[in-house]
Amino acid sequence: MICGSPYAEKLSLRGVWLAAALSALCLLIPVDLVAQRSDPATKPPDPSQTLKGHEGAELRITVLTADGKPLDRQALVRLHNDAHDTTNWQTTTDISDTLFEDLPLGNYDIEVGAVGYLSSRKKVEVANVVDIPGLRVVLQRDPAFDSDDNDASMSPKALQEMKHAIRALNSGDLKEAQKRLEKADELSPSNARLKFLFGYTFFVKGDFEQAQSYLVQATELNAHYDRAWNLLGRVQLVRGQLVQAQTTLQQAVAADPDNWIAHNLLADAYLAQRDYERAHEQAELAIAKGDGEGTVAQLALAEALADLGKIPEAVGALQAFLDLHPKSPAAAHARQLLTQLEQQRKSKTETSSSVPEVASFAIATDLLPSAKADLPAASWLPQGIDQSKPPVVAGLSCPSGKVIEGAGDRVEELVTNVEKFASIENIVYERLDPMGNPTSSDARQFDYAAAMSQKPEVVMVDEYRTQHYDMETLPDRVVDNGFAALALVFHPAMRDAFRMTCEGLGEWHGKATWLVRFQQREDKLNHMQAYLLGSVRYPVDLKGRAWIMADNFQVVRIESEMTKPMPQIQLLAEHVITEYGPVPFPKKKLEFWLPTSAEVYMNFRGQRYYRKHTFEKYMLFSVDTQEKVNEAKHDPAGPGSTNPRRRRRVWPS
Repeated sequence: MICGSPYAEKLSLRGVWLAAALSALCLLIPVDLVAQRSDPATKPPDPSQTLKGHEGAELRITVLTADGKPLDRQALVRLHNDAHDTTNWQTTTDISDTLFEDLPLGNYDIEVGAVGYLSSRKKVEVANVVDIPGLRVVLQRDPAFDSDDNDASMSPKALQEMKHAIRALNSGDLKEAQKRLEKADELSPSNARLKFLFGYTFFVKGDFEQAQSYLVQATELNAHYDRAWNLLGRVQLVRGQLVQAQTTLQQAVAADPDNWIAHNLLADAYLAQRDYERAHEQAELAIAKGDGEGTVAQLALAEALADLGKIPEAVGALQAFLDLHPKSPAAAHARQLLTQLEQQRKSKTETSSSVPEVASFAIATDLLPSAKADLPAASWLPQGIDQSKPPVVAGLSCPSGKVIEGAGDRVEELVTNVEKFASIENIVYERLDPMGNPTSSDARQFDYAAAMSQKPEVVMVDEYRTQHYDMETLPDRVVDNGFAALALVFHPAMRDAFRMTCEGLGEWHGKATWLVRFQQREDKLNHMQAYLLGSVRYPVDLKGRAWIMADNFQVVRIESEMTKPMPQIQLLAEHVITEYGPVPFPKKKLEFWLPTSAEVYMNFRGQRYYRKHTFEKYMLFSVDTQEKVNEAKHDPAGPGSTNPRRRRRVWPS
């Protein structure tokens, strides 16, 4: 499809229209979607009905934490009947229980899993249809889950504020960082990463007492948070709290044995307490684990060796330090120490039983890399699909076929029952600097509509805005769309073009969700997305991850990105995050999952763009009603009209 051709009247799935000074660049998606709809007679059974229709026994399962409290998040319960070789999956309710009904008598294998907890398995016998006591399953915390990179419990708003804070810290704007952190902390008051960032902020300000208070909170919230232990140990060394620092830095080394800075700081703590053997050991570990950077530990090693009376070895370590770090703040101290030791060698005092102690250097404040090295990475672009895999329940198998087919069924239901839906769309436009800070900002509101039509073997989707949604008048002349249709990657007509892998059971806002990674197959035609420059078509292969509700297979979130940059059209990055939610239509007694928000990040022709779309006040037009006929009479005129008869020019697809 070429910009300006009459075929641009066709409907598309996912698109962005980019205009340049000399030529137009159109992103659009062909709509030749073959709706290979399965015969209801051959459709796999609903997993929730697998065990029904038998003797009618009931089994209630309650999920508790180790302290006997109901679980604070949704759990997934897998019930397997050994005799019938059938499996039923159900999620727990708000009071952390679930009821299995109409069970056949027999033995069952029960497996319960929730994100952040170790899965638990039990055996139970259902011997009669009455007097079956409720079963309680206790889940233990998963120690591997406590990661500083886990933000699954944070609200989107808090996460956004935290990202702004990290960018402010990287640019040295401590006032803005603290303001952002306070906003995030109001929304997520028990997040270890936020406490760490507070601690870092006060450390940079020189308020070590406040820094220590927040860092202690971070380690209490996450006992495996190596960055927090590391910075806390540094603060305690600066404050002269040597015993506490030693204990803290031992925790830091235990949390991350490969962190050379923690080993070097621990060497400093041992030196200050005249424990030279252990200082020697930690300095050697810092050198071994730090590659080139860790060679600064040669100074701590030299001091430990000198105090142990190993003067030749200490001289060698000092010479190595000065050769590698001649401009270090500690260079003058190292030269002074080297002179002292060489004088001892010349006078043969190295054989004396009395070796004068050497004053240690302030490693924590003057030698190691800035504590800024412990900051989480800050980027204007979200982490890639393969760099930010969300946590899943360890050891819990995923029924891949049922999940992918279930998501496809939900998409088919939408296509079958809805011809058109409309809403109010609010869009925030921003240009970003390399740190992700906005350099310009604008906001607009539009009447939005998406239309879907289905013929015997074709499904088509199109999106429209009102007339003032025009590439010539929008900020930066960039138009993006396609959020309503991105979930169609699971449609039976589309999914065979993607490799799909169920990564396990995760969660989204406390709800159990299956995580499915997808990626365009190289041996299949790309029907999802393409850019056109002039008459040349540039297919865009996508990869992404979907969050699919464990109880109803609705897609609640999709992240997608290009599999590789496209330097030939100067499009280096595109990352889209779309969230879906239930939208009730009381008059029709229907509920469908539709886009609630979409965030778009793009790096095009040297500029970084961010768009935030939110949708509200949905209206539904059913395939089987006449309401669409009346609605068409009120469509606004112009190229953005939802009435195709009034479109007189090519509109972005």
